[in-house]
Amino acid sequence: MAQIVRQSKFRHVFCKPVKHESCMSDIRVTEITWDSLFCDVNPKFIAFINRGAGGPFMVIPVNKIGRIDKDYPFVDAHKAPCLEVAWSPFNDNVIASCSEDTTCKVWVIPDRGLSRNLSEPAVELTGHQKRVNTIAWHPVANNVLLTAGGENVMFMWNVGTGEALLEISGHPDQIWSINFNYDGSQFVTTCKDKKIRILDSHTGEVLHEGTGHEGVKPQRAIFVKDGLIMTTGFTKRSERLYALRAPEDLSTPIVEEELDTSNGVLFPFYDEDSGLVYLIGKGDCAIRYYEVNNEAPFVHYINTYTTNEPQRAIGFQSKRGMSSEENEINRIYKLTTKGVVDILQFFVPRKSDLFQHDLYPDTRSTIPALTAEEFMEGKNAAPNRQPVNAAAAAAAAKPKVQVAKKANILSTLAPTAAESAPTQSYAERPQSSQQSSPRPSASPRPRPVVDEDMGIVPMREAPPSRPTSSRASRTEIPPKEEKGPDPMKPKQAVTLKSRAARDEPGGGGQTPGQKRAAAELERIKRDQSRTAEEDTLAPPPQAARASASPRGSVSSEHVPQNMDELLDDLMKMKAVLRQHERRIRMLEEEIADRNMSNAYSF
Repeated sequence: MAQIVRQSKFRHVFCKPVKHESCMSDIRVTEITWDSLFCDVNPKFIAFINRGAGGPFMVIPVNKIGRIDKDYPFVDAHKAPCLEVAWSPFNDNVIASCSEDTTCKVWVIPDRGLSRNLSEPAVELTGHQKRVNTIAWHPVANNVLLTAGGENVMFMWNVGTGEALLEISGHPDQIWSINFNYDGSQFVTTCKDKKIRILDSHTGEVLHEGTGHEGVKPQRAIFVKDGLIMTTGFTKRSERLYALRAPEDLSTPIVEEELDTSNGVLFPFYDEDSGLVYLIGKGDCAIRYYEVNNEAPFVHYINTYTTNEPQRAIGFQSKRGMSSEENEINRIYKLTTKGVVDILQFFVPRKSDLFQHDLYPDTRSTIPALTAEEFMEGKNAAPNRQPVNAAAAAAAAKPKVQVAKKANILSTLAPTAAESAPTQSYAERPQSSQQSSPRPSASPRPRPVVDEDMGIVPMREAPPSRPTSSRASRTEIPPKEEKGPDPMKPKQAVTLKSRAARDEPGGGGQTPGQKRAAAELERIKRDQSRTAEEDTLAPPPQAARASASPRGSVSSEHVPQNMDELLDDLMKMKAVLRQHERRIRMLEEEIADRNMSNAYSF
C-alpha cells in the first residue's frame, strides 16, 4: 500500500524573518549586470560588493544592527568592478575576491572588523588574461582556491605561496559556474556551450560530460547527495527549470521540472547536513526549497517563501552560525533593492526545547583534512567534522551518573487488616426504623413539615408525664437500643405539641408564626362583626354559604388538638380571608362607580 503522507523530519520547515529593527539597512549594492550573488557570509562577517569607484566591497560584522554610514570602511579591492567574493571555509577572517581587472586577491580581515579602508591584500593571484568570472575554495585542502577566467582557462592556486598548482583548459566557451563535490576530489562546471562537465581536481581531466539545458542563458550546477548533480537553467522559451542528473549520464536527467517564466538566473544552495536545496532567483521575490533523498521522485517540494521586495544579493550561512537552541536549520541573508538586509531563518517545528541531535549531525570543521602540498600529491580525504552544538555534544558524551539504589521502605509495610464484620450490600442493609417496626394502625401518618408557621417544633427531651392525644402518640419514635448511628435513619426527629400543652405553664410559649396567626384571627373576627353591621350590601352567596357551614367560621372556644385540626383551622382562615378580599374589591368598585357618577353627573 502506497504511503499517503511522506515521512520526513524536514517536511514542515518554515521561514520566519527577523524584524527589520534587528537588521542592517542602507547598504548600497553594486549596479553591475553580472550573474553573481554579490554577497557571502560566515559566522563572523558578511561581505557585500558595493557601489563605488573601482571594485570595492564592504565587510560588516554579522551581528551589526541599524543603518550603515556612508563613510563606513570598505575594502578597496580592485581597479575594475568586483564580480564575486568568497570566504575561506577554514578561516573566518580570510576572504577572496575576483574582478574584471584579471586578478584574484585574498584579504585578511581583523577580528573586530574594519576600522579604516583596506587596500593591501595578503595575496594577489595574477595569471588570467581576461576577467576572473568565478572563484571557489577547496572544501578539504587548506589554502587551495580554484578560479575561472574569461579566456576559458581555470587555475588551481596555492594561496599560501601564491603559485598556480594546476592550469586547466579545454572549455570552448565562457565558464558560468564551478562547484566541488563532498571531498573535493572532483568539481563540476557549466559552460556557455550548454555542456555540463565533471573534472578531476588533481589532473583537470574531464571524467563525465553531457548536455545541459537548452536555453542560451546561464545555467548552474552543484553536487548534492550521493554524487548526483542538481542543475538550474532555461528552456528555449525562457522557462526556468531544475533537473537532477546522475554523473554517468548527464544528458538524461532523472528528474526535471519547469517552474516559471523569468529572466533571473536560479542559484541553487545545498545543505548537505539536511539534504535541503534552496532555489533563489536573482531579482525574484520568492525562495523555493526542496528536499533531496533516495525516494522517488527524489526531489520533494516543501514550500515557497515570498516577500514583496526582490532580492539583489544573497548570502547562505554555514551551520556553525545557526541557532540550534531554536531548531534553526538554515539562514539566508537577503539584500533587497532598498538596501535592507532581510535575515530569513528556517526552522523545523519541534515541541521540545532540548537540543535535537537528529536535526544536527556533525558538520564540516574549520580544521582542514589536507594541506595544499598533500592535495597536489594526489591525496583525497573526507572532511573533518565537528558538532554543531559543542556543549550539547559534550553533555551527551558524558557517562550517566550511577545512582545508588536504596531499600524500598514501602515494601516492608504490612497491608491493612480486614474488618471482622462481613460486608453487606446496599440491598441487605436495614432501611429505617419505620420500615422495620410494625405500625399500630393502617392509616398513613402525615409527613411532618418543619415550619414555624405550622407549629412544628424539634423534639429534644419529651417528658414522660406529658399528656398527648392518640394521634400525637403515633408520631413518637419508639425507643431503640443504642447500637450506634444508623446510616439510613434521619439525624433529627420532630414531635407535635398541642396548643393546650403549649399554653400550659411548663409547655412552652407559642411560636412567632402561631402568634401571628392568632392575631390575624382576632382581627378578622373584629372586621367581620363591624362589616356585618355597617355594610348594606348583601353578602355574596359563596360567603353566605361559607358562613352558614360549620367549617366556614372559626370559634374562639375551639382549640386544635393535633396537626390535622391545626391544618383545618388554617384552611378556614384562608377561606375567610378570600371572602373578605372579594367583599373589599366589591366595595372598592362600588366606591369608584359612585365617584364617577358624581364627577360626571350621570
